[in-house]
Amino acid sequence: MLPFTLTMGIILLDQLTKLWIVSKWPQQGTFIKDVFENGFLQIYHVRNKAIAFSLGHNLPDQIKPILFIVLPLIVLGFLVWYYFKSPLFTRLQQWAVAGVIGGGLGNIIDRIFRPDGVVDFISVKFYGIFGWERWPTFNFADSSVVICCLILLASMFFSSEKEVKHEQKN
Repeated sequence: MLPFTLTMGIILLDQLTKLWIVSKWPQQGTFIKDVFENGFLQIYHVRNKAIAFSLGHNLPDQIKPILFIVLPLIVLGFLVWYYFKSPLFTRLQQWAVAGVIGGGLGNIIDRIFRPDGVVDFISVKFYGIFGWERWPTFNFADSSVVICCLILLASMFFSSEKEVKHEQKN
């Protein structure tokens, strides 16, 4: 259960930062705040009514709640069930799963309670890679999902069944 403190911490950090952004920056306005003088990291308040990279923004409004709220809740519910059911997660993997769940719930909260869409506000310079000058704007929930998924995948490639059994004994 301890890794779920990370879940709660991510949800809290995500929602508090979104609340702060909503209260301080105009939505999709032109005001950009440079965190560093070189423009690498900027704060820019936008809303996303779709999912990552605005995928699905052209879908009919009747379908969006099913694809962007109900389906992710089912996936997160399965992930929680599998977390408790499977003895195969190492401690690192348990924390990574908890981070994915926290990030997923952070954005689902926005989809349910913010009719204008998920609050995104972190803009990072991408130096023309893939033809993008800046990475698509994101939030703490998004970064938690991505980072924790990468940790989970990497740890699955590099952990052995012997390591899992050793951690279960301790």
